[in-house]
Amino acid sequence: MNSKKTIKSALESMMYVWGQPLEVKTAAEVCNISKEDALTYLTELREEYDKEGRGIMIRQIGKSFQFATRPENAEFIERLCTPVRVRKLSQSALEVLAIVAYKQPVTKAEIDSIRGVKCDRVMEGLAAKGLVEEKGRSEAVGRPILYGTTDEFLKHFGFSSIKELPEINDLEGVLASGDDEYEDDGSEQMKFPEVNDEHV
Repeated sequence: MNSKKTIKSALESMMYVWGQPLEVKTAAEVCNISKEDALTYLTELREEYDKEGRGIMIRQIGKSFQFATRPENAEFIERLCTPVRVRKLSQSALEVLAIVAYKQPVTKAEIDSIRGVKCDRVMEGLAAKGLVEEKGRSEAVGRPILYGTTDEFLKHFGFSSIKELPEINDLEGVLASGDDEYEDDGSEQMKFPEVNDEHV
């Protein structure tokens, strides 16, 4: 039977090679251990990296773990990688994404009601980027589709869970006070507000 130290070493190598978030279930199967032990070892590794303040950290995304660089090192990485084209979201896409994030699960009709503008095209773009997905159907008349954010959303904006979103008490008021001059032309113009876009 492999020792705890050996398994944790293997988990580090797996996260490094895998690239994408490593699911606890997958880690358990590969290492031939229980999911409870895999979660414990991965959590311990994350805490060890945090304690030592290394330039590489382990980020938890739901029930998955992934290597990432520390947010405070972003400026150095940007200098190293410049020029890098940063993919940005249009103002309308940001508005819709914010509504989905804070109101989920939410229907398109509810999003339209908050914004006062149809969101079909923007939702298609967000779904194509993997930032939103279907979460079931509402019990309302016609049983419209409910939407919510994805693990890709958490990964992209540096959250471990949706609970880490900054509080917005009056989302409708915030959006109503914004500048609505942008067109839904599919362009990418700005980053999601109040987030830390880490380099992975």
